Amino acid sequence: MNKDIDNSRDIIDSREVLERIEELKGIEERDEAENDELKALTALQDEAEGYCPDWKFGAALIRESYFTEYTMDMLADIGDLPRDIPHYIAIDEEQTAENIKVDYTEVNFDGVTYLVR
Repeated sequence: MNKDIDNSRDIIDSREVLERIEELKGIEERDEAENDELKALTALQDEAEGYCPDWKFGAALIRESYFTEYTMDMLADIGDLPRDIPHYIAIDEEQTAENIKVDYTEVNFDGVTYLVR
């Protein structure tokens, strides 16, 4: 199990959150850090699953500070943006990410904004 689910990660898979919550619930005598982690992950789940129908099946939570890079990679992966754009062509990556962000919902994970759809 991945125990490194915290708000410093660029992308978090909802299935990892669910697995970690179950793992923490199974610990009979949790220490304070584990209780805090369980509380933060449960709050994230409670907020995000209401916006995301795929929460139990695997939804990506993208850290807001990483969203522009994520967007450009996603557009290249699906073929909407060629990977070999000449250096003299300028693309407004920030505006492109903002345009795509309308399809996402912001959720809070322990004080950090993530985007999920």
